[in-house]
Formats: sequence, C-alpha cells, structure tokens
Amino acid sequence: MVDRSRVLSVWRRTISLSWPIALQQTFNTLMRTVDIVVTGLFSPAAVAAIGLADLYAQIPLRIGLGLGTGAITLSSQDTGREATTTRDRAITQAILIGLLAGLPMIAVGLAISDSLIAVLGAEPEVVRMGGQYLALVFVAAPMRIVGLVGARSFQGTGDTRTPMAVNVVANGVNIVVTVGLGLGIGVFPELGIVGVGLATAVSRTIEAIMITAAIASAWTELSFARPQSLTITRQLVAVSLPNFAEGMSTSLANFPFNALLLTFGTEVNAAYHIGRRIYQQLAGPLYRSFNVAASIVVGQTLGDGRPDDARFSGLAMTALSVLTLGIAGVVLVVGATPIARVFTNDAETLTHAATFTRVFGVSMLFFGIFFPISGSLRGAGDTRTPFYARFTGTFGFMLGVSYLAGITLDYGLPGVYAGLVLSYAWWTVVVTAGFLWSDWADTAAALMDERRNLSE
Repeated sequence: MVDRSRVLSVWRRTISLSWPIALQQTFNTLMRTVDIVVTGLFSPAAVAAIGLADLYAQIPLRIGLGLGTGAITLSSQDTGREATTTRDRAITQAILIGLLAGLPMIAVGLAISDSLIAVLGAEPEVVRMGGQYLALVFVAAPMRIVGLVGARSFQGTGDTRTPMAVNVVANGVNIVVTVGLGLGIGVFPELGIVGVGLATAVSRTIEAIMITAAIASAWTELSFARPQSLTITRQLVAVSLPNFAEGMSTSLANFPFNALLLTFGTEVNAAYHIGRRIYQQLAGPLYRSFNVAASIVVGQTLGDGRPDDARFSGLAMTALSVLTLGIAGVVLVVGATPIARVFTNDAETLTHAATFTRVFGVSMLFFGIFFPISGSLRGAGDTRTPFYARFTGTFGFMLGVSYLAGITLDYGLPGVYAGLVLSYAWWTVVVTAGFLWSDWADTAAALMDERRNLSE
C-alpha cells in the first residue's frame, strides 16, 4: 500500500524545486515564442527560416545540456554526500570544457551559415533570412553553453532560484530587444530577422556573464576551484557524452524530418514549427522542471546513501508529472486553433498548425512519464538508457514510420502524425524499463566511490 504522507512529502519537495525551474523555462520558451510571433508578422518564409536555423542552433544547446547533465549529476551527488571540493572542481571543469567547445562555432556561423540552410532544400528567400539569423546565433554559442552549464551546476545543489533570476533577466532583455529591433519600435531601428538574431546573441552573453559572476561571488554556495583530477574529467565526459548523443540524435533527425515536411510545402513546415513552439511554451516549462527536479532529488538521495528512497522519489515525481502534463495535453487539444491563430493569419498554415498542436497534446501523457524517469536515471549517472530510448524512437518512428506511412504508403500527413506519437511512446517504454529493472543505483555508487578517493 502506498504511503500517502511519503508521496506528499516528495511532491512538496518537487514543487519547491520545480517552480523556479518552470518559471525559468517559461521565460526561455517565451523568448523563442516571441521570435516566432515576430517573424510570423513578416511571412511564412520567415517562420520557416528561423525554424530551419534553429535546427543548427540545437548544436550549442545540446553541448550545453550534455555538459550540464554531467554537472548536475556530480553536483547533486556531491551535495548529498557533502563533498564540496570535488563538486566545485567538477562544475569548473564543465564550464571550461563548454566554453572551449563553443569557440569553433563562431567561425562556422560566420563562414557558411547560408550554405547550412541551403543544403536543406529551402527556397532562396528562406536561405537568405535563415543564414543571417544562424550566423548571429553561432557567434553567441560559447556564451550559450556557459550559461546552460552554470545553471545546471546551481540546480544540482538544490539552488534553483539563482539560475531562475539570471534567466528571467536575460530573456526579458531578449524579448524587449527582439520586438524593438525586429519591428523597429520606439528608438530601435527596424532590422527584421537580423534584429531577432542580434537580440538572441545579446541575451546569451548577458546570461553567461551573470551566471559566472554568481558562481564567483560569495553570495552563493558554489565556487570556482582549480581542476586537479582527471577522474572528475573522465566522469564528466562519460556522463555527458550519452546525453549529448541523445539530444543530437533528435536534432540530427530533425534535418531529414524537416526535409520530409518541406515536400508537403513551406506552409506545412512553418505549421510544424508553430505547433512545436506552442507545446514547448505551454508544457515545456512543466516537463523540463520535472526532469531537472528528478535529477536533483534522486542524485542527492543517492549521495546520502538511500537508493530505495531514490527509487520511490522517482516514481512519486512521475505520478505528479503525469497528472500535471495530462491537464496541459487537454488544453492543447481543445484550444489548438485559437492558440495557433496567435502565431499566423495564413489560413493554410493555421489549419496544419492546429493539427500538429493536437498531436503534441495527445503525446503529453508520454512526456509526463519520460521526462521525470529519464531525469531520475541521469541523477544516478545513467545517461545511456535515455539515449537508447530517444535514438531508437526518433529514427525508428519519427523518421522511419513517418516516411513509410506518409510517403511510401501515401497516407500523407496523417502518417507523419502517427510517426510522431509512436516515437514518444517508444521513448517512454524504454526508459521505464530501464528505471524498473536496470542497476542505475549501482552506477551512482561506483561514481561516488571513485570520487571519494580524491583529496577534498
């Protein structure tokens, strides 16, 4: 029989950790939503341009999230076992690696951004606008990665409010500058899509500076520490690489998937990005906050030497996630058309966008399970199981089934919708099996045993 008081205790802790993350993610997704809304005022081609450019912008995002996963895993476990010295060394190394990894992207963005958009088969106007936007996003790549890793480092200690405050300020600046430079409002010149990209670059730089200053200050628990151990480096890389590969498998699959959508027309491609933006704006802050909170709680509980409590906490957080995202899914299904109308007034684009939004709404049940379970596994240091889930699901169903049903069997867009839903269902099946039957608690114990041998 389930201990109700124990479940409620986990829920209260989850909510306490999650609401700052949810608010942070709300502003983060709002920033991207404003980008889509502003470019939607230009043309469907502008929406497609920013959507295609964002495929490449996933690279610095995935590097930051991958290294951030390593940082939050080690940070949460070392916080649980009160090993502050190794924790500070780990987060310092993660930030330095991230900064170095982002530097080559500056050259790539300035040199070949147009070609990267053109290779996807886009129309010339989409290539021109997408290349301009992408160049600016890549220039800010090192700052983007530093901001992400720094935020995850704080979250691993249980401090979800400091990164929230930093993110709200940075994204608030982004929103104001996007509207101002994109549309030429007030004292701002009208720069169109260049203004939207410039706003992103400015806000990411502000975010990186603020998060670095917060770590260096005496006001927060974290501190920078001189890296002295290759063991920490190896663990960071070992935990981060599968998470990076997991994210990149989805991002890389989006290239042929968008090419597939473009065969149905620019309006369909724009509609997909609108539907995707809608569900990420409404549900993204929720499932991402549950994902991070699960990593924090499970990692700290394992660090405190309580694997059974860690397993219970993961399941309790999943139950809360399913309830919350189930409600969000209903809103997406019922309100699809009026919500999509905010993003476009093109009739054909609106029709397809509403349908994509409903597809994502139906998928919220799977999101409600996948994200807290995968977060729990990452808190233990098991980043391979979520990678296997997303890799096989994305390529087998989102790409494979969508192409087979939509093109080969000539079902058209309904075949694409089926491929999307089935991919999310498969993600859920694989990570649930891994959580219930794999030895993730032993993985965490082995990582911590290695770090116990380091001088603290």
